This record gives sequence, C-alpha cells and structure tokens, in this order.
Amino acid sequence: MDKKAIEAALGPIIEEQGCFLVDLLISKANDIEIVIEKAEGSVTWDDCEAVDKKFHEIFSQDEEDYSLTVSSAGLDRPLKVLRQFEKAKGSLVDAKLRGGTRIVATLMDADEKGVRLSYTSLEKAEGAKKKVKVTHDELFPWEEVNSVTPYIDFK
Repeated sequence: MDKKAIEAALGPIIEEQGCFLVDLLISKANDIEIVIEKAEGSVTWDDCEAVDKKFHEIFSQDEEDYSLTVSSAGLDRPLKVLRQFEKAKGSLVDAKLRGGTRIVATLMDADEKGVRLSYTSLEKAEGAKKKVKVTHDELFPWEEVNSVTPYIDFK
C-alpha cells in the first residue's frame, strides 16, 4: 500500500471528524496502523470507526490483503506532530533529551525550531549553603530532543 495515497484518501474524513493524522505505519506484512488525534477533546470510538469504514470503502481487502488498526494517539505515546504540541501547550510533559537527561516541564511552545519548556530545578547558588529552586524557560532544538510525552501523575 502507498502511504501518500492513504493519507490523501483519508485526509478529508479525518478532518471531518475534527481530527488530524498523527502517524501512519505500514509494516512489510501490510499491517496498517492509523493514529489520529482530536484537535479539541478526545478521540471517540465513532471517530475511529468512521476512519476505519472509509478506509475499507476505498481500499478493498479482496484486491490487497491487509490488517487495519485505527486508534487515538494516547497519553503514553510521544507527541509527534506540531498540532499535538499546540494542543498540549500549558500542560506538563516528560521530555527525554539526548544524553539521557529527563525533564518534567510545562510545554510552553513548539515550532519547526524546537520545543520551549519551563521547568524548575534545585541548584546550588553561589555562596549559598543549600540548593535553591531555579526556574528555567528554555528552547530545546529538535536535534537535542529524543521524545516528549504527556506527563501522567499517579498521585
């Protein structure tokens, strides 16, 4: 199956559901996974079902054998497209950076240059005996970022 043909064919129905495409994965065995996100609110069963139905109308399993999964991006998956970052502005995220650094921060902004995070860390101040809280507002270029995932606090 052709990824661009699938994106072009499904784009209108995905948008009609108030959603956008996050990821489209096609394995060598023709296992197709379509991941969508809602511009506002959460993806519903009906959203996934509408995309699934349209896919089966356009691409016949009689002509090409495939399996299909349509799902929402989910809280456990890293943010992948700028529209997800836009939706997540102001929320806590778990950012994993190159070199192994992990930061729990507030997502302030994201664009083609990188992601801007606001976070607090304990640092030793000059002349102080104790560490003090220091707030940072920092832009991390995409080449320094491994992943950014919604932060889930189980407290």
